[in-house]
Amino acid sequence: MFKENKGEVLHGILLIVLFSFSASYIAEFDFVKKLSFSPLIVGIILGMLYANSLRNKLPETWVPGIKFCSKQILRTGVVLYGFKLTFQQVMAIGLPAITADLVIVAGTLLLGILLGKLFKVDGQTALMTSTGSAICGAAAVLGAEPVVRCEPHKTAVAVSTVVIFGTLSMFLYPVMYRAGWLDGLSDQAVAVYVGSTLHEVAHVVGAGNAIDAAGGQVADAATITKMIRVMLLAPALVIMSLFLSRRRKGSADGPVQKSKITIPWFAFYFLLVIGLNSLLQSAAFIPAETLRAGIGFINDVDTFLLTMAMTALGAETSIDKFKQAGAKPFYLAGALYLWLVLGGYAIVKLLFRAG
Repeated sequence: MFKENKGEVLHGILLIVLFSFSASYIAEFDFVKKLSFSPLIVGIILGMLYANSLRNKLPETWVPGIKFCSKQILRTGVVLYGFKLTFQQVMAIGLPAITADLVIVAGTLLLGILLGKLFKVDGQTALMTSTGSAICGAAAVLGAEPVVRCEPHKTAVAVSTVVIFGTLSMFLYPVMYRAGWLDGLSDQAVAVYVGSTLHEVAHVVGAGNAIDAAGGQVADAATITKMIRVMLLAPALVIMSLFLSRRRKGSADGPVQKSKITIPWFAFYFLLVIGLNSLLQSAAFIPAETLRAGIGFINDVDTFLLTMAMTALGAETSIDKFKQAGAKPFYLAGALYLWLVLGGYAIVKLLFRAG
């Protein structure tokens, strides 16, 4: 990046900052809040609007600044995301929730890879889409991007599937609860079902609160279950890196050609930040209000950094690239969605019956 003209690189970064401030402002609109669209989602939409309108009218020398936001800023945002989580949350929710998260995350990733081959979706798009469905939506897609090393439009396609099916779930699950379709589960089991199968944290919060309004007591436990699922992002990225390294090595020409393993160090930093946050939350000598304010500020900064990353990815995504990807990634995401809704219900019901 620094080989480029620093002023022009800064122009690209400032452009993304401007869009990100706009995304944060728009995300506060009432109708946007009702849809539970986070600034990240608004950011990628603004970025895509830019990519398909003004993109060709601005200097190409600004592109390195945009790419800096989609790479370095992205990694920083994923690491700081750890301040939203604590290991105490894992201990509080219990073994059934942890088991459900593990089974659903692993099952979704494996099923996504298999269905991707069946639907003839390219491997990178299938893996990114599966990761978003399996773990934590857009944040997981962003976390996987440096490991998969795919083109920006593939990341945008994966995020789009998360937005569509995650938003649908947020409205569907409360309807299922009110209609009595979840009567076979206790409120604790419903919470685990919601937290272990919905895509985004915002979707879990929205669905949990709607179910609580209908007489349930699931929102808090569902959110904690979701946060445990988010913690699985780090080990998933490490396994993904090893898997991709072996596959690249197997496809290399010549027996002596080696494939370098991409170690996602930011995933380990993510875990370290979770550990630090866990220690801070249990430190009795820190005033609760001070700690809450400090962590809240870091979370706000992190949300803005992730919004910048999403906006930058959107800015590299044109409609032509979506047409090139076709409808197959959405068929894949739809099949994974059915697995989450139906398979997730069966898994949670089985776990709580066994417990």
